[in-house]
Amino acid sequence: MNFMNQAFLLAKKAQSHGDVPIGAVIVRDGKIVARGENCVQKSKNPTLHAEIVAINKACKKLNAKFLDRCDLYVTLEPCAMCATAISFARIKNIYFAATDEKGGGITSNAKIFESDKHLWKPNVIQMPEYAEESAKMLKDFFKQQRKHKGN
Repeated sequence: MNFMNQAFLLAKKAQSHGDVPIGAVIVRDGKIVARGENCVQKSKNPTLHAEIVAINKACKKLNAKFLDRCDLYVTLEPCAMCATAISFARIKNIYFAATDEKGGGITSNAKIFESDKHLWKPNVIQMPEYAEESAKMLKDFFKQQRKHKGN
């Protein structure tokens, strides 16, 4: 199973309910244990990013505070809030598609894991082969949003 493709399906689901198209899956032992899509607009809650939704579901499903045997696949580089939550959850590996120059919390902007003071540093792997697809989905979404605001 292609886990990043599963994350893209969730990104499309987020877009269908008016949220920024970002999706995330958490995998353990080669199986998806939790899925999440952005639900900020849908739930009127600024903390319900795809990664946070997936972490909450994984912790509940696994009845675990830490997800140190889990990997996260997400369509966009996590923001600083999500990167910190990933650290607190002790996720082993983060795989992401596109970088986020404005809001990225790992490689682009805040660079959360570059501090020596972080308790848990996951392995971070960008998957450039998915970056263009993610960037296009986001650009198209925001273009559509601007179009609707103009009406």
